[in-house]
Amino acid sequence: MKKVNVALVRLLQFVVFVVSIFMVIVYFGAMVLLPLDAVVLLIKLMGVVGLNGFIAAFIAIPAVGYLALMVYKTPGLCKMLVDIGVDMIKAGKTRVEAFNEIAGTIKA
Repeated sequence: MKKVNVALVRLLQFVVFVVSIFMVIVYFGAMVLLPLDAVVLLIKLMGVVGLNGFIAAFIAIPAVGYLALMVYKTPGLCKMLVDIGVDMIKAGKTRVEAFNEIAGTIKA
């Protein structure tokens, strides 16, 4: 019965590991895709106004670049965004390591 309990703990440990990795990948992926989405939305908005797609992209890319520059120049904002992701990684690692103690208790 102990082997089944250990296997169950290891399975739950793996599930927590996969979920925490998924959350970190989604967080940093959103940081990359957010400016790209803003470019696409501005191009579509300018297309509704009547601008050609090439001209709209020629205007939208520098506009989003300027917004990204303002975010970069805001004191502490970029560091805070990265620290949030690092904290998510540390929290996931802590939770995954907590399962090792539970598995050790079951084996003894």
